[in-house]
Amino acid sequence: MAARSAPSCHLRLEWVYGYRGHQCRNNLYYTAAKEIVYFVAGVGVVYSPREHRQKFYRGHSEDIISLALHPERVLVATGQVGKEPYICVWDSYTVQTISVLKDVHTHGIACLAFDLDGQRLVSVGLDSKNAVCVWDWKRGKMLSIAPGHTDRIFDISWDLYQPNKLVSCGVKHIKFWSLCGNALTPKRGVFGKTGDLQTILCLACARDELTYSGALNGDVYVWKGINLTRTIQGAHNAGIFSMNACEEGFATGGRDGCIRLWDLTFKPITVIDLRETDQGYKGLSVRSVCWRGDRILVGTQDSEIFEIVVHERHKPFLIMQGHCEGELWALAVHPTKPLAVTGSDDRSVRIWSLVDHALIARCNMEEPIRCAAVSVDGIHLALGMKDGSFTVLRVRDMTEVVHIKDRKEAIHELKYSPDGTYLAVGCNDSSVDIYGVAQRYKKVGECVGSLSFITHLDWSSDSRYIQTNDGNGKRLFYRMPGGKEVSSKEEIKGVHWASWTCVSGLEVNGIWPKYSDINDINSVDGNYIGQVLVTADDYGIVKLFRYPCLRKGAKFKKYIGHSAHITNVRWSHDYQWVISIGGADHSVFQWKFIPERKLKDALHIAPQESLTDSNSDESDSDLSDVPELDSEIEQETQLTYRRQVYKEDLPQLKEQCKEKQKSATSKRRERAPGNSIRLHFVHGYRGYDCRNNLFYTQIGEIVYHVAAVGVIYNRQQNTQRFYMGHDDDILCLAIHPLKDYVATGQVGRDPSIHVWDTETVKPLSVLKGYHQYGVCAVDFSADGKRLASVGIDDSHTVVLWDWKKGEKLSIARGSKDKIFVVKMNPYMPDKLITAGIKHMKFWRRAGGGLIGRKGYIGPLGKNDTMMCAVYGWTEEMVFSGTATGDVCIWKDVFLVKTVKAHDGPVFSMHALEKGFVTGGKDGMVALWDDSFERCLKTYAIKRAALAPGSKGLLLEDNPSIRAISLGYGHILVGTKNGEILEVDKSGPVTLLVQGHMEGEVWGLATHPYLPICATVSDDKTLRIWDLSPSHCMLAVRKLKKGGRCCCFSPDGKALAVGLNDGSFLMANADTLEDLVSFHHRKDIVSDIRFSPGSGKYVAVASHDSFIDIYNVMSSKRVGVCKGATSYITHIDWDIRGKLLQVNTGAKEQLFFEAPRGKKQTIPSMEVEKIDWASWTSVLGLCCEGIWPIIGEVTDVTASCLTSDKMILATGDDLGFVKLFRYPNKGEFGKFKRYVAHSTHVTNVRWTYDDSMLVTLGGADMSLMVWTNETEGYREKRPCDSEESDIDSEEDGGYDSDVTKENEISYTIKALSTNIRPMFGIKPHLQQKEPSTDERQGIVRPPVSRAPPQPEKLQTNNVGKKKRPIEDLVLELVFGYRGRDCRNNVHYLNDGDDIIYHTASVGILHNVATGTQSFYQEHNDDILCLTINQHPKFNNIVATGQVGDSADMSATAPSVHIWDAMSKQTLSILRCYHSKGVCSVSFSATGKLLLSVGLDPEHTITIWRWQEGAKIASRAGHSQRIFVAEFRPDSDTQFVSVGVKHVKFWSLAGRALLSKKGLLSTLQDARMQTMLAVAFGANNLTFTGTISGDVCVWKDHILCRIVARAHNGPVFAMYTTLRDGLIVTGGKERPSKEGGAVKLWDQELRRCRAFRLETGQVTDCVRSVCRGKGKILVGTRNAEIIEVGEKNAVCNILVNGHSDGPIWGLATHPSRDFLLSAAEDGTVRLWDIVDKKMLNKVNLGHAAHTVCYSPDGDMVAIGMKNGEFIILLVSSLKIWGKKRDRRCTIHDIRFSPDSRYLAVGSSENSVDFYDLTLGPTLNRISYCKDIPSFVIQMDFSADSRYLQVSTGCYKRHVYEVPSGKHLMDQAAIDRITWATWTSVLGDEVTGIWSRHAERANVNCACVSHSGMSLVTGDDFGMVKLYDFPCPEKFAKHKRFLGHSPHVTNIRFTSADRHVVSAGGDDCSLFVWKCVHTPH
Repeated sequence: MAARSAPSCHLRLEWVYGYRGHQCRNNLYYTAAKEIVYFVAGVGVVYSPREHRQKFYRGHSEDIISLALHPERVLVATGQVGKEPYICVWDSYTVQTISVLKDVHTHGIACLAFDLDGQRLVSVGLDSKNAVCVWDWKRGKMLSIAPGHTDRIFDISWDLYQPNKLVSCGVKHIKFWSLCGNALTPKRGVFGKTGDLQTILCLACARDELTYSGALNGDVYVWKGINLTRTIQGAHNAGIFSMNACEEGFATGGRDGCIRLWDLTFKPITVIDLRETDQGYKGLSVRSVCWRGDRILVGTQDSEIFEIVVHERHKPFLIMQGHCEGELWALAVHPTKPLAVTGSDDRSVRIWSLVDHALIARCNMEEPIRCAAVSVDGIHLALGMKDGSFTVLRVRDMTEVVHIKDRKEAIHELKYSPDGTYLAVGCNDSSVDIYGVAQRYKKVGECVGSLSFITHLDWSSDSRYIQTNDGNGKRLFYRMPGGKEVSSKEEIKGVHWASWTCVSGLEVNGIWPKYSDINDINSVDGNYIGQVLVTADDYGIVKLFRYPCLRKGAKFKKYIGHSAHITNVRWSHDYQWVISIGGADHSVFQWKFIPERKLKDALHIAPQESLTDSNSDESDSDLSDVPELDSEIEQETQLTYRRQVYKEDLPQLKEQCKEKQKSATSKRRERAPGNSIRLHFVHGYRGYDCRNNLFYTQIGEIVYHVAAVGVIYNRQQNTQRFYMGHDDDILCLAIHPLKDYVATGQVGRDPSIHVWDTETVKPLSVLKGYHQYGVCAVDFSADGKRLASVGIDDSHTVVLWDWKKGEKLSIARGSKDKIFVVKMNPYMPDKLITAGIKHMKFWRRAGGGLIGRKGYIGPLGKNDTMMCAVYGWTEEMVFSGTATGDVCIWKDVFLVKTVKAHDGPVFSMHALEKGFVTGGKDGMVALWDDSFERCLKTYAIKRAALAPGSKGLLLEDNPSIRAISLGYGHILVGTKNGEILEVDKSGPVTLLVQGHMEGEVWGLATHPYLPICATVSDDKTLRIWDLSPSHCMLAVRKLKKGGRCCCFSPDGKALAVGLNDGSFLMANADTLEDLVSFHHRKDIVSDIRFSPGSGKYVAVASHDSFIDIYNVMSSKRVGVCKGATSYITHIDWDIRGKLLQVNTGAKEQLFFEAPRGKKQTIPSMEVEKIDWASWTSVLGLCCEGIWPIIGEVTDVTASCLTSDKMILATGDDLGFVKLFRYPNKGEFGKFKRYVAHSTHVTNVRWTYDDSMLVTLGGADMSLMVWTNETEGYREKRPCDSEESDIDSEEDGGYDSDVTKENEISYTIKALSTNIRPMFGIKPHLQQKEPSTDERQGIVRPPVSRAPPQPEKLQTNNVGKKKRPIEDLVLELVFGYRGRDCRNNVHYLNDGDDIIYHTASVGILHNVATGTQSFYQEHNDDILCLTINQHPKFNNIVATGQVGDSADMSATAPSVHIWDAMSKQTLSILRCYHSKGVCSVSFSATGKLLLSVGLDPEHTITIWRWQEGAKIASRAGHSQRIFVAEFRPDSDTQFVSVGVKHVKFWSLAGRALLSKKGLLSTLQDARMQTMLAVAFGANNLTFTGTISGDVCVWKDHILCRIVARAHNGPVFAMYTTLRDGLIVTGGKERPSKEGGAVKLWDQELRRCRAFRLETGQVTDCVRSVCRGKGKILVGTRNAEIIEVGEKNAVCNILVNGHSDGPIWGLATHPSRDFLLSAAEDGTVRLWDIVDKKMLNKVNLGHAAHTVCYSPDGDMVAIGMKNGEFIILLVSSLKIWGKKRDRRCTIHDIRFSPDSRYLAVGSSENSVDFYDLTLGPTLNRISYCKDIPSFVIQMDFSADSRYLQVSTGCYKRHVYEVPSGKHLMDQAAIDRITWATWTSVLGDEVTGIWSRHAERANVNCACVSHSGMSLVTGDDFGMVKLYDFPCPEKFAKHKRFLGHSPHVTNIRFTSADRHVVSAGGDDCSLFVWKCVHTPH
């Protein structure tokens, strides 16, 4: 007999021998109860030394590798390995799971640590980036994640003395992390000169920012902040693996076997060397140490745990031992005593006492041991070795008896014969040797029959036979002792085997799954007495089967705990225990066997709680005693709801059709029609595959769903309202306990659940992201705050949500089979149940996971399919209805009893105050008392009981009941046939709503003069519906076959119906009785039409590709139309009844003449002219535009033209109903589209007067009635359609600034490349030329009489004492980023300060004094800035920056929120926007922040910024979004504008819902590129466009255009919160009336213009802001201007260069002035002391270099076009100008004696001019053979030499004025230079960094004191070095702030300041020099 059921006995884990010391550290602690917690394999162990007792935590599915103890020392967190590893937080006292953290890490979790108060947990993954993740573990929620390091991290710890700081360490690094917002930012520890860079293994944090860490070489490294301050050398002799901090100090443990205790300041207290103690041994290595009070716990590499009492330190107490590293294979049990023997690759054999749970003997062998056996008398122990030998020992003293080596390969199995005379030894070389025990183990036989290694062998009871298994899975028999193979089956038949440990053989067939041929079961052992078999496999699972089990796929119980493969398993001699051993985890598990008879008392152990079911797993064979599934349920389980194309795929599909689209957009497309339709009534209810989806609302309306629509039905008025937020089939519905909100779940690729209000029919929250394919069940919690949902993915995922926030709280895999219902416990919000196919599970929430326990059926019940479930009157009681008609009653997880309730499945249950009501397939509604003792009343749903007020007819008696709800004295019932009924308590039944039953609906006809229609369906019914207000089914008739088409005759008296078997019939339209029927065809009749007028003929089209024409009066077939190549889909008559238009499945449009059926060819031009009686064709020129772009994946299935021939309605495969203008020529016409049907719309028809459109859904079986609303009528309510498929083809307008902003590509600094096209070998890679002395081999004495080398640099204008410069502090910035950023200047502090940004600094500028302070925490360019206007968040600023990919690392794009006054960072939000953040906005309460990305999807994200929590995120638009802003009065509504885009968004829970702006109401309005947004009262929104108009929107509909608000693009708009006035800023030429800034009233009707007096030809405003009586304006030209509202006076606060790079920079020789020259064609003079621009000269060409004469009275300017100009400083008049070159002048210099001017250019030349000859400026000579373009020049102090740096990294020296190249190195070395600005030369080799493959050092300058050097490079860094710095990679300080490319840098006079000029940021930074004190 096959083991159809699992055995009813049970195993309980009793003891685990071992501790995981290998590859793990810091995993052993004392709990608060003084127990010891650690882990081994996949089990967490809590060991009580007092009671010598173990408790086990078994929530993990794989090896545990990390452990952390909560500061209160009760909770434990453990992390595991695996593909999807998770962390469990559990209680060490109850060993129950508290929380599960998952879905973040991969590979495994390497380290864990709790923070000080135990609220947060940090984890480190084993993935390639070693991700570091911070959790709010109670909620199971990830707070932050960041890449940890490129190499392994070994330890991580929170700094317990500083909040939000962590330290991690690992291979060659230590990192100090700070957590701010959601951003984890690391700083690498600086080893410096104090210690070697090496691997750090462990760490502990102390006060005062001190961190102690243990290093690989045994030193302790002490860190202060991020710097290594000292090392404690030789703390250990080898790696320090563990460090533990406690109240008294620190304990460290190392590889040298020592424990050291240190006091709180890390002074040594004592050393304990474990190797020297009694228990010690050579090679002992400490992996974990824990110090508490006077006890120390130590865990070792070799799986021992010691406890040391401090004052008896030489006597450590050994409390746990296990095998060391190496596989563990050998296991044997003693034949008479409770002993087990194990042997391992660690070469030890150990004997364990199963009673005392202790190791009692141990012996080390020479070789790894692979198998063991104890002789029958218990005297000898035989061990098989890996080298092919075996050894026999005496058990009592472990002395050797014999050692025999006959084989070369490992011995894998050996066994003594039952009579004790022989030992059989199986080897990996495929043989079994037999040895005689008494003859001192002489070999007496050999069995050779196997072709593969021997895996198992057993003796027969009489010792005459053995059976073997080998690696091929072959089972062979041999006669003993000779070893002859037995081949006859007969001989073996009667043999009784002494033991059964073989894995193949009839008796154990059942241990293998049905259809698998794998051999992953390593070991079995049979218990003949208990008739059970235990098996062990490669997956770490121990299973119990019945024995014998003959049929494959037997049932079993399974137990987990071992991590990977279990190598061996055995029963103890008296069958009390099972021993299993793990290969890789080298642990020994001891399980207590609990036989059946004891199980009754041991009920508490039944379902073992775990994340993976560890109690019985159902195997593949079905239980014999479970009946066949009910047909209805069977049908339902076969529905997959999978779609070929989901609506979510549309945008992507459209992308793919871009090319088609482009060609189409060039052609004229038909406009969308003016009319629109509105859903009015739906006939239908989804009952055939859904249950419990029908409820009363608060106000007595009825809510249910059909197709993609949620319906609220008012039964008094017989009207419906609709929730239209879904776009595919709704599969489930639940109602909130207050009966006002409803949750509905739909089908989709990423299906969503909508929670919506039944009153307003608006969505409150949309939940998605965790299910696949669809959501099949939802339920609210009793407090209404949570929602549970179940998906239809393969594992039927269960998710628990906080629906208002839209947050997923917990998630778990539900079941392999379908789950039908989920119910939340009304008393305990953390508990829920799911029920489904052979499934009943009780769940509780644990953090981010759910822990499920299967219902325990016990011997009482059978494992049945559950169709419904409810909670009873206490939290423990659950009632479930089964597929066989029973009600099961559960208490806790145990089945208590079953009650027969219905014939056939119980589909619905509802709990009342005092009792229950159930409904079943038998059509009965039953009322029960509160314990299901007795049935109080039953109601049968029958036609006879129908009340007169019913809206329709019952199709059959006793329909299957699918939903029940109670209220208002009625029982509401939903049936499988799509009916909704109300049963009065006294019996009468009222029918409220009905629709077609299961089966597709295709046939639809509207009556020629009445508001009725007919439908016919595959459900074999023909129905007539009233479309007027009574909305009901008037008549129904059953047909013998399903039908696909129908048609009324022109007089409305007859109704023709085409059936699916090829026949058709005509019926009386009133009574539906047959008039006549025909059957000429075999295939489906697809369309049927009466000829117009008298209806003389009827045309019948079929899938046979023919159309038959019949004469109605004579009932004869008069013609057949032949010639179609495919099935016919649509036919239409012309108005004369002479011509038929036909569509076929092959997309042919054909014409036939009636009545004979001759085929006609009609040119397409003529088709239009024909007057058609009806138009339902989808082909032809007139409706070419109705086919969508993605026509390959979707078909237009139906169309219908209004009688005025203006509007064509279509239905398609995606469920869209669309309206087009007719005729619709040209491709891709514009349309209005409506979503209500779920998948294909099969038919659409206008009623006779065009007042309504009727549509049919194929699979959703619903008939929808829409009212037609004409254009004028529509103004009252917003249209609910979406416009058209393609974004409008008109271009959005053009403006150079907008284009520039749109196309700019932002790269991070780290990727910037060189700004100068230099080539050649970088200086630090060049081979050094030997000096002349070296070449001649002269060694100069250190002291020589030769004159000393002259100074490198002439030191001038510095005080007597020279002091090096120690630091630079940013003091001033001249610049503002206005060229490509907007809305980034704001007032703070009532207008005293302004805030703005440039490069990567945020600038707070005081208006009165001009002083500035800076926010410098950004590591890359800031792109956007906003301020928080809520009074609670005063002076809070948010800035968003450029970034790299969104990998959450430090270079990821981020938003910083900071306090403008204190510059303190409050939160950092690392974004998932790759590239950068281009817009930020705070919400009305100031708590939410919105950010927009530059990624290709232009993602929009909403954050709760204080917590750093991302609330919602969604792709914004395919093209650039410029601005997104919250409405000033809202936390949920915001508007985004961009390239041809304006969208109105609302935040619902975690979902962002958007509506496109609708233009259709205004004539000829087109979607332009929108640049700015402002807001007015009553939901008004204003958007500024590229053309200068401002659009005014009411909700999302365009209601007015303010034409030409500006002459050019409106770049900026600002809404004043206090008075609602609006400021706009644009691009325009100043004129008398207009100005670039305007102030408007609240409705944008009147305005006042302000002119900016900047002197520019056009003003381009990029930012506006309004304070008290002032308007603040930021311009494209980097000016910030304050305009007075009353007097219109302009005050320029900030100036800057408008375009860069700023190449030219010069500082005045004696005053604090500086000059800058830039690409914008200006040279500007700045005053550092007064902090302002003094003057600017417009040169008309880009300027490239500038220089003061030595006395400061002249200025030379070099231009990009090769010209240079000399100005007199006093008058700014031109003294002289000259153009001798055609290309850029790179550097220009006056000689120190003011005589010469040197001009260096791109033409590889330096020209000399003699200034004493006057302003004619004739060139006197030039330098020859310069190898490349000139970059910098410096004169020598005596004006005789010039050094020139060139573009090929070479520096040359020339004589002045001859221009002769000076080659003599010695002479060059003696020159003293007047200035040094060269980046080349031996003196400055040290400034070139290692990382400059693509980037250069662009500029340098040596201080006037000659002691310091500053450089600027392509990464935007300013660096400070000592001068000279000839050593490579010299030490330096870095200063950040610039964007990429610092182009020039100079010291001001007296070295007071350094000025650096920016390339990309067009800004000048002034740094104050901090000199070292004397």
